[in-house]
Amino acid sequence: MAEPSPYLTATADAYDALAEIYADFARNSLDRLPLDRAIIAAFAELVRAGGPRPVAEAGCGPGYLTAHLRDLGLDAFGVDLSPALIDIARRDFPGVRFEVGSMGAFDMPDGELGGVVSWYSVIHTPPAELPPYLAEFRRVLAPGGHLLAGFFEAEDGPVAPFDHKVTTAYRWPIDELAALAREAGFAEVARMSREPLEDERFRRGHLLMRAIQPDPAATG
Repeated sequence: MAEPSPYLTATADAYDALAEIYADFARNSLDRLPLDRAIIAAFAELVRAGGPRPVAEAGCGPGYLTAHLRDLGLDAFGVDLSPALIDIARRDFPGVRFEVGSMGAFDMPDGELGGVVSWYSVIHTPPAELPPYLAEFRRVLAPGGHLLAGFFEAEDGPVAPFDHKVTTAYRWPIDELAALAREAGFAEVARMSREPLEDERFRRGHLLMRAIQPDPAATG
Protein backbone atom coordinates (compact mmCIF):
# COMPACT_ATOMS: atom_id res chain seq x y z
CA MET A 1 0.00 0.00 0.00
CA ALA A 2 1.35 3.42 -0.95
CA GLU A 3 2.27 5.82 1.81
CA PRO A 4 -0.21 8.70 2.23
CA SER A 5 0.77 12.13 0.98
CA PRO A 6 2.48 14.26 3.65
CA TYR A 7 -0.38 16.78 3.66
CA LEU A 8 -2.87 13.98 4.40
CA THR A 9 -0.87 12.81 7.40
CA ALA A 10 -0.45 16.38 8.61
CA THR A 11 -4.17 17.11 8.19
CA ALA A 12 -5.23 13.96 10.05
CA ASP A 13 -2.79 14.70 12.87
CA ALA A 14 -3.99 18.30 13.14
CA TYR A 15 -7.63 17.27 13.43
CA ASP A 16 -6.80 14.48 15.86
CA ALA A 17 -5.11 17.01 18.13
CA LEU A 18 -8.15 19.33 18.12
CA ALA A 19 -10.90 16.73 17.73
CA GLU A 20 -13.04 17.56 20.77
CA ILE A 21 -12.71 21.33 20.27
CA TYR A 22 -13.59 21.04 16.58
CA ALA A 23 -16.53 18.72 17.30
CA ASP A 24 -17.95 21.16 19.85
CA PHE A 25 -17.62 24.00 17.33
CA ALA A 26 -19.20 22.08 14.43
CA ARG A 27 -21.91 20.07 16.20
CA ASN A 28 -24.81 22.53 15.84
CA SER A 29 -23.38 24.63 13.03
CA LEU A 30 -26.22 23.93 10.59
CA ASP A 31 -28.84 25.33 12.95
CA ARG A 32 -28.08 28.94 11.95
CA LEU A 33 -27.49 28.28 8.24
CA PRO A 34 -30.84 28.12 6.41
CA LEU A 35 -29.30 28.56 2.95
CA ASP A 36 -26.81 25.77 3.53
CA ARG A 37 -29.60 23.51 4.81
CA ALA A 38 -31.64 24.35 1.71
CA ILE A 39 -29.02 23.14 -0.76
CA ILE A 40 -28.40 20.03 1.36
CA ALA A 41 -32.14 19.35 1.27
CA ALA A 42 -32.20 19.80 -2.51
CA PHE A 43 -29.32 17.33 -2.83
CA ALA A 44 -31.18 14.83 -0.65
CA GLU A 45 -34.36 15.15 -2.71
CA LEU A 46 -32.49 14.56 -5.97
CA VAL A 47 -30.69 11.52 -4.56
CA ARG A 48 -33.92 10.01 -3.22
CA ALA A 49 -35.54 10.48 -6.63
CA GLY A 50 -32.72 8.46 -8.21
CA GLY A 51 -33.43 5.33 -6.19
CA PRO A 52 -32.26 3.64 -3.00
CA ARG A 53 -28.50 3.88 -3.29
CA PRO A 54 -26.21 4.76 -0.36
CA VAL A 55 -24.62 8.17 0.11
CA ALA A 56 -21.11 8.88 1.39
CA GLU A 57 -20.01 11.96 3.25
CA ALA A 58 -16.37 12.26 2.22
CA GLY A 59 -14.41 13.80 5.08
CA CYS A 60 -17.26 13.56 7.58
CA GLY A 61 -15.39 14.90 10.61
CA PRO A 62 -17.47 14.49 13.78
CA GLY A 63 -20.44 13.19 11.80
CA TYR A 64 -23.10 15.86 12.32
CA LEU A 65 -23.82 16.27 8.60
CA THR A 66 -23.89 12.52 7.96
CA ALA A 67 -26.52 12.25 10.71
CA HIS A 68 -28.45 15.15 9.13
CA LEU A 69 -28.44 13.34 5.78
CA ARG A 70 -29.91 10.30 7.54
CA ASP A 71 -32.63 12.53 8.99
CA LEU A 72 -33.40 13.60 5.40
CA GLY A 73 -34.09 9.98 4.47
CA LEU A 74 -30.74 8.98 2.94
CA ASP A 75 -28.77 5.81 3.62
CA ALA A 76 -25.73 7.88 4.54
CA PHE A 77 -22.38 6.86 5.99
CA GLY A 78 -19.24 8.86 6.76
CA VAL A 79 -15.54 8.46 5.97
CA ASP A 80 -12.71 10.50 7.48
CA LEU A 81 -8.93 10.28 7.85
CA SER A 82 -8.98 11.32 11.51
CA PRO A 83 -9.46 8.39 13.90
CA ALA A 84 -10.22 10.79 16.75
CA LEU A 85 -13.05 12.45 14.81
CA ILE A 86 -14.45 9.07 13.77
CA ASP A 87 -14.46 8.01 17.44
CA ILE A 88 -16.48 11.13 18.27
CA ALA A 89 -18.88 10.52 15.38
CA ARG A 90 -19.50 6.95 16.52
CA ARG A 91 -20.03 8.12 20.09
CA ASP A 92 -22.44 10.94 19.21
CA PHE A 93 -24.36 9.11 16.46
CA PRO A 94 -24.28 5.39 17.37
CA GLY A 95 -26.87 4.41 14.77
CA VAL A 96 -24.81 5.72 11.83
CA ARG A 97 -21.91 4.00 10.06
CA PHE A 98 -18.55 5.76 10.17
CA GLU A 99 -15.22 4.53 8.81
CA VAL A 100 -11.61 5.66 9.02
CA GLY A 101 -10.38 6.02 5.47
CA SER A 102 -9.41 8.30 2.61
CA MET A 103 -11.99 10.04 0.47
CA GLY A 104 -9.47 9.68 -2.33
CA ALA A 105 -9.69 5.87 -2.27
CA PHE A 106 -13.11 4.51 -1.39
CA ASP A 107 -13.20 0.78 -0.72
CA MET A 108 -16.12 0.02 -3.03
CA PRO A 109 -16.91 -0.87 -6.64
CA ASP A 110 -17.52 1.65 -9.41
CA GLY A 111 -21.00 3.18 -9.51
CA GLU A 112 -22.00 2.06 -6.02
CA LEU A 113 -23.33 5.35 -4.66
CA GLY A 114 -26.27 7.59 -5.35
CA GLY A 115 -24.60 10.61 -3.79
CA VAL A 116 -21.39 12.03 -2.36
CA VAL A 117 -21.14 15.05 -0.08
CA SER A 118 -17.83 16.87 0.30
CA TRP A 119 -18.68 19.50 2.91
CA TYR A 120 -15.57 21.63 3.41
CA SER A 121 -13.54 18.41 3.24
CA VAL A 122 -11.28 19.10 0.25
CA ILE A 123 -10.38 22.57 1.50
CA HIS A 124 -7.00 21.34 2.77
CA THR A 125 -6.13 19.61 -0.52
CA PRO A 126 -3.35 21.36 -2.47
CA PRO A 127 -4.90 22.55 -5.75
CA ALA A 128 -2.73 20.31 -7.95
CA GLU A 129 -3.94 17.26 -6.03
CA LEU A 130 -7.67 17.98 -6.21
CA PRO A 131 -8.50 16.43 -9.64
CA PRO A 132 -7.87 12.84 -8.45
CA TYR A 133 -10.38 13.35 -5.63
CA LEU A 134 -13.03 14.54 -8.07
CA ALA A 135 -12.24 11.55 -10.29
CA GLU A 136 -12.71 9.21 -7.32
CA PHE A 137 -16.05 10.81 -6.46
CA ARG A 138 -17.12 10.27 -10.07
CA ARG A 139 -15.91 6.65 -10.01
CA VAL A 140 -18.02 5.64 -7.02
CA LEU A 141 -21.14 7.47 -8.21
CA ALA A 142 -23.69 5.78 -10.42
CA PRO A 143 -24.43 7.71 -13.62
CA GLY A 144 -26.94 10.38 -12.66
CA GLY A 145 -25.77 10.36 -9.03
CA HIS A 146 -25.12 13.68 -7.35
CA LEU A 147 -22.16 15.40 -5.73
CA LEU A 148 -22.56 18.31 -3.32
CA ALA A 149 -19.46 20.33 -2.48
CA GLY A 150 -19.17 23.08 0.13
CA PHE A 151 -16.04 25.25 0.25
CA PHE A 152 -14.59 28.66 0.99
CA GLU A 153 -14.94 30.86 -2.07
CA ALA A 154 -12.25 33.09 -3.54
CA GLU A 155 -14.21 36.03 -4.90
CA ASP A 156 -11.42 37.66 -6.93
CA GLY A 157 -8.25 36.10 -8.24
CA PRO A 158 -6.83 32.58 -8.22
CA VAL A 159 -6.99 29.77 -5.68
CA ALA A 160 -5.73 31.26 -2.42
CA PRO A 161 -4.27 29.55 0.67
CA PHE A 162 -5.24 30.88 4.07
CA ASP A 163 -4.55 30.26 7.73
CA HIS A 164 -7.40 27.92 8.67
CA LYS A 165 -7.55 27.38 12.44
CA VAL A 166 -6.66 23.68 12.10
CA THR A 167 -4.21 23.60 9.19
CA THR A 168 -3.59 25.38 5.87
CA ALA A 169 -6.66 25.51 3.63
CA TYR A 170 -7.56 26.96 0.21
CA ARG A 171 -10.25 29.25 -1.14
CA TRP A 172 -11.52 28.42 -4.63
CA PRO A 173 -13.09 30.59 -7.35
CA ILE A 174 -16.43 28.89 -7.90
CA ASP A 175 -16.06 28.92 -11.70
CA GLU A 176 -12.66 27.24 -11.50
CA LEU A 177 -13.89 24.49 -9.19
CA ALA A 178 -16.94 23.93 -11.42
CA ALA A 179 -14.63 23.60 -14.44
CA LEU A 180 -12.53 20.96 -12.68
CA ALA A 181 -15.68 19.05 -11.84
CA ARG A 182 -16.78 19.12 -15.48
CA GLU A 183 -13.42 17.70 -16.51
CA ALA A 184 -13.94 14.88 -13.99
CA GLY A 185 -17.29 13.92 -15.52
CA PHE A 186 -19.87 16.11 -13.79
CA ALA A 187 -22.55 18.45 -15.08
CA GLU A 188 -23.44 21.43 -12.94
CA VAL A 189 -26.98 21.40 -11.57
CA ALA A 190 -26.92 24.46 -9.32
CA ARG A 191 -24.63 26.74 -7.38
CA MET A 192 -25.15 28.87 -4.30
CA SER A 193 -22.88 31.54 -2.84
CA ARG A 194 -23.63 33.29 0.38
CA GLU A 195 -22.00 36.18 2.16
CA PRO A 196 -20.12 35.40 5.38
CA LEU A 197 -21.90 35.75 8.71
CA GLU A 198 -20.53 38.24 11.21
CA ASP A 199 -18.13 35.68 12.70
CA GLU A 200 -17.08 34.18 9.32
CA ARG A 201 -14.18 35.51 7.28
CA PHE A 202 -15.01 34.38 3.74
CA ARG A 203 -17.85 33.92 1.28
CA ARG A 204 -19.14 30.34 1.19
CA GLY A 205 -19.52 28.48 -2.10
CA HIS A 206 -21.66 25.45 -2.87
CA LEU A 207 -21.84 23.37 -6.04
CA LEU A 208 -24.46 20.73 -6.78
CA MET A 209 -23.40 18.45 -9.65
CA ARG A 210 -24.60 15.34 -11.47
CA ALA A 211 -22.43 12.46 -12.64
CA ILE A 212 -22.59 12.18 -16.42
CA GLN A 213 -23.00 8.89 -18.25
CA PRO A 214 -19.62 8.23 -19.97
CA ASP A 215 -19.66 8.57 -23.75
CA PRO A 216 -18.64 5.15 -25.24
CA ALA A 217 -17.26 6.91 -28.32
CA ALA A 218 -14.86 8.87 -26.12
CA THR A 219 -13.45 5.76 -24.44
CA GLY A 220 -12.89 3.50 -27.31
